[in-house]
Amino acid sequence: MKQWYESLFENYADKYDKEVYVQGTLGECDFIEKEINRNKSLKIIDIGCGTGRHSIELSKRGYKVTGIDLSESQLASAKKKAEKLNLKIDFKRHDARNLPFEREFDLAIMLCEGGFSLMETDEMNFEILKNATKALKNKGKFIFTTLNGLFPLFHSVKEFYESAAKEGNSACKNCSFDLMTFRDHNTVVFEDDAGIKKELTCNERYYAPSELTWLLKTLGYEKIDILGAKLGAFSRNDKLTIDDFEILVVAEK
Repeated sequence: MKQWYESLFENYADKYDKEVYVQGTLGECDFIEKEINRNKSLKIIDIGCGTGRHSIELSKRGYKVTGIDLSESQLASAKKKAEKLNLKIDFKRHDARNLPFEREFDLAIMLCEGGFSLMETDEMNFEILKNATKALKNKGKFIFTTLNGLFPLFHSVKEFYESAAKEGNSACKNCSFDLMTFRDHNTVVFEDDAGIKKELTCNERYYAPSELTWLLKTLGYEKIDILGAKLGAFSRNDKLTIDDFEILVVAEK
């Protein structure tokens, strides 16, 4: 049986690119460049690359990027966009829980819930972190975002989604946050690229900063910075607060 995140991205590339939460690409890539000292010789893997927005922008800036995703439809869109721009990006279909790479990359990025936190069990989410780590060279760096477990303790997730909703975009309803599992169960309503209206029952895992630190230390990271993720404006000056919906993690081996 297909999981909700597989069904969601079956035919949802053009509409996905219009979503509010994917409009911060330039600022996010500025942050990534700064983190690797603009070293163009470094190899980057973009995990859960979707329609390729970060891969394409980084490639435009002269970096060698491999983009991986589970969705054929999202990858087809990414390839088409890259071809149009004459960019050579290695887009491949892989499951982030089982990547074939070992110590190949200097940097791994996984932004906008690129797989991690969407999985149905904590073990599967951990497999994604493990596989990203395995793909990194010895002194590699890992930059990713995930849902902030502190946010639902102080705010309504339902109200947040309602305030961020925009005409024509996907909408979340029936949100219920489970304190025992730190999972938000909700129904996402959206229209796919063929104009077909769909409803999917989703559940996403929110992470507390201490959990992330513990998981990453288990994987051998020495330096772990937990920051607030501001859309399109990632910054080391933004320490995480209870008002941040997303966490930005920068981990170094």
